[in-house]
Amino acid sequence: MKRTTAEIVREHGAYPEADNVGGVTYDGQRVWMATGDRLRAVDPASGDTLGALDVPAHAGTAFDGRHLFQIAEDRIQRIDPHSGEVLGSIPAPGGGGDSGLAWAEGTLWVGQYRGRKIHQVDPLTGAVLRTIESNRFVTGVTWVGGELWHATWEDEQSELRHIDADTGEVLESLEMPPGIVVSGLDSDGADTFFCGGGSSGKLRAVRRPRRGAAGQR
Repeated sequence: MKRTTAEIVREHGAYPEADNVGGVTYDGQRVWMATGDRLRAVDPASGDTLGALDVPAHAGTAFDGRHLFQIAEDRIQRIDPHSGEVLGSIPAPGGGGDSGLAWAEGTLWVGQYRGRKIHQVDPLTGAVLRTIESNRFVTGVTWVGGELWHATWEDEQSELRHIDADTGEVLESLEMPPGIVVSGLDSDGADTFFCGGGSSGKLRAVRRPRRGAAGQR
């Protein structure tokens, strides 16, 4: 396994009235942050706030190109990003112990924090299609360039892990500096990870390692 120190390239916040950042997702223009009682949108370059939706936002957040998906306690809600209307919901596989959320290849990928698992889930029914085991607490989850990454947060230490989507084997690890933890995780589809900073109320951008050839998300 390749292990390196994460390179933080930008840091935004903390944000007023957002003392905790959970899930994060990137919709191509904005980064959405789950901050408890609201989903807040910010500019990924400047960190400026661009709007907010009044929906429960307790953990992971994802975007499928059209709708936002948001973990709200023991449910995953599908949300119109323009109006904030909740269009539907499915049960979350961890029954309230869920953390990260990602969209890839027509399915949702859901982290289960203390369960140390990642579940692939049918977005229409909530049925668990398969489960990947981890040996660390799982927070954020994202796919980028055909690679599955997840964040860990344990003993006030975090890392970003590239894992084998079939076996769960850790292929690469980016270790966050001491005292900097990662709750939510997403990418811009290229060379940047967006990391929610938990109770710090911050959003950080971390450089993704370069690859010889670009994959497809």
